[in-house]
Amino acid sequence: MKTPAAIFVESGKPLVVDDIDLPDPGPTQVLVRHFATGVCHSQLHELHRPNPLVPLVLGHESTGVVSATGKDVTHVKEGDNVMVTWVQRNANRTTPRPTPAHVTFNGEQINYGAPAFTGTFTWARDTVADQQMIVPLEKGVPTDVTSIIGCAVMTGAGAALNAAQVRPGNSVAIIGAGGVGLSVIQACANLSADPVIVVDLTDEKLEFAKKFGGTIGINARNEDPVEKVRQLMGGEPTSGVDFAFDAIGSGRTMEQILHMARARRPGERDGGVAVLVGVPHGETPTLPMQMLFGGKVYRGAPGGCSIPDNDFPLLVRWFKQGKLPLDLMVTRRYKLEQINEACDALAKGEIAGRAIVEF
Repeated sequence: MKTPAAIFVESGKPLVVDDIDLPDPGPTQVLVRHFATGVCHSQLHELHRPNPLVPLVLGHESTGVVSATGKDVTHVKEGDNVMVTWVQRNANRTTPRPTPAHVTFNGEQINYGAPAFTGTFTWARDTVADQQMIVPLEKGVPTDVTSIIGCAVMTGAGAALNAAQVRPGNSVAIIGAGGVGLSVIQACANLSADPVIVVDLTDEKLEFAKKFGGTIGINARNEDPVEKVRQLMGGEPTSGVDFAFDAIGSGRTMEQILHMARARRPGERDGGVAVLVGVPHGETPTLPMQMLFGGKVYRGAPGGCSIPDNDFPLLVRWFKQGKLPLDLMVTRRYKLEQINEACDALAKGEIAGRAIVEF
């Protein structure tokens, strides 16, 4: 079948909206017609990388309704509402790799997803994905704002829930108050962290972060965020927070979270933990060894270390209970034909929270 998609056909050129050809779903695949999909910073990294694989269709978080399933698919059926993600639902070391669909554009096989991803594309009206990337969404739950659960919310909230395992009373600092950062902030607040310190470059974003549980804002344009965090947490060179999250992934912020994490205290196995949440890009930082000798821990949180079958129901429940205000987090809505406008606005930092494309 043919379906309209946003296609990256030439480096440095705008995306083109045109039809691609989808195959019938294979034995373990699901055909989904989309309601909405998110616009993620990681897609900007793909669009701006040297020598990108083209033609290319991106996107890896969405909601939709099942149009058809392969014969071996058992957990969803035609007519079910679902969420599409790039992390396998409940994989272990023996789980087979997802089977990618053979998608073409003008007779040529098209690339989709990023090299580290598992065969998902959502910047199209319809998609074919392996069943491992499809998570049920109960009827009656809004299908627009929940489209960002499959990446932004999963990654941010999962970093607090799974990678850091934040507990009541833990002190936290989060660099970056975009969609992923806001999800970290809200999860930390839901887990009763205190304080929840937010670092960003504009007062508007810091104020916005308070709606998601941020308690203290630091404008990094006006003051050194590392020194400010240390002042807030005791004022000593070894002072800091229990968990420092980087939702940006730049060389500078990757280093700052290690400085923000507190040193090990007597009797402890570990000190504070620096958690890299955002996709690393730019120059790799040189991490000061004395920070690590202070007993600090540095770890990554790919996809929030999430298991979608376990985490997505919790995130949907938080949303229904008003503990995860996705309707506030989604601040821009576009049509597929406006995908270049959406990417430009995201690149310029004009989008507070998260943008979605609605079909």
